Amino acid sequence: MTDDVMRAADGTPLKIKLRQAERREVRRAFMLIAPLFLFIVISFLIPIMVMLKNAFHDPDIVNNLPQTTELLRQWDGKALPNEEVFAAFAADLKTASKARTVALIGKRLNYEIPTLKSKVTVTARKLDKINMGPWTEAVIATDPIWKDVFTWTVVKRAGSAFTPYYLLSALDLRQGADGGVERTPENRRIYLQVLGRTLGISVLVTLFTLILGYPVAFMLATLPQRTASILMIFVLLPFWTSLLVRTTAWTILLQDGGVVAQFLHITGITWISNVLGFMSGEPQLFKTRFATVLAMTHIQLPFTLLPIYSVMKTISPTYMRAAKSLGATPFHAFRTVYVPQTLPGVAAGCLLTFILCLGYFITPALVGGGSDNMIAGFIDTAMNNEGNWGKASALGFVLLTATLILYYVYNRLIGIDKMKLG
Repeated sequence: MTDDVMRAADGTPLKIKLRQAERREVRRAFMLIAPLFLFIVISFLIPIMVMLKNAFHDPDIVNNLPQTTELLRQWDGKALPNEEVFAAFAADLKTASKARTVALIGKRLNYEIPTLKSKVTVTARKLDKINMGPWTEAVIATDPIWKDVFTWTVVKRAGSAFTPYYLLSALDLRQGADGGVERTPENRRIYLQVLGRTLGISVLVTLFTLILGYPVAFMLATLPQRTASILMIFVLLPFWTSLLVRTTAWTILLQDGGVVAQFLHITGITWISNVLGFMSGEPQLFKTRFATVLAMTHIQLPFTLLPIYSVMKTISPTYMRAAKSLGATPFHAFRTVYVPQTLPGVAAGCLLTFILCLGYFITPALVGGGSDNMIAGFIDTAMNNEGNWGKASALGFVLLTATLILYYVYNRLIGIDKMKLG
């Protein structure tokens, strides 16, 4: 008896052989991409997950004041805690002194009440010399701040391993005494302003790179290949130069009495502006928003130009000739026929430049003024100067969320499927 199933030479049905071959190809492909996938997981996904965790996770108080935080959970917050809480606080501080973790307690509480770090250290040192209660009087005697109900409210609020404090601070918010959310005092509201500044500078740089890069890309795409290749070198030369070198060059050019200031003086632009009332004295270029945007535009120009150029190279010139043969003027043909075909490259270049600008740190720090620091600079300060990884992670979380929201809006309005890199 025979069947109609096609079989291989060893008698195995061809369908089974095909599935086995497909599985082998999948395994081989996975082995090829495994190093890249592992690299992305280690260098990108894991750090982002750690950042998200640190934005909400802070176990310093609960780990170093375990008895105090446990008892404060039952405290109503209306009057000073009872003797049992003060005794637990003294015992926890003594234990922390032996473990040399008092500084961690003070650092965390200092985020909400300035100078509390030094007061916690002094309190722990004085309590080490006291062996008997009553502990309420003993703790208050070390510093009057411990008779303030708000101080214990902060200790209770910080006594949870997971806290919204850092994220609220990054949004210029804080928890009120009643547990609700309120805005921080006006003199401490900076982070939303910094986020707006970061987004604003990124938009400006993206717009200027588009204005400068689009005509150059069009010229390179329409010139003979030999000439275009030579000119492309001048476009890529800054791209191949170190970011720090390019920023330092702008520092030299824009500083007071530098090349640009001397050029304006020699050409008489400074004198004409003084006469017309546009400015008085020498122009202030260095450490300004103008310097920041100018230097970032120079650095980001290739990132916007190259995707546009790569798309323009694929556009056949016959479209323009056909439009002109049908009676369209050169400008009308360019606007209605050519420009729409370049939009995928424009979208790719602008999105790439905008996202890269959000993370700028070196350039605003070197050529920008004090009011030009972007959010990356505050993240660096939180990590390296303050040692506040929670704040740094929360600011990174806010920036990541803002980027994802803008990406979502971009996808809804334009469509990510229309973006092309070439």
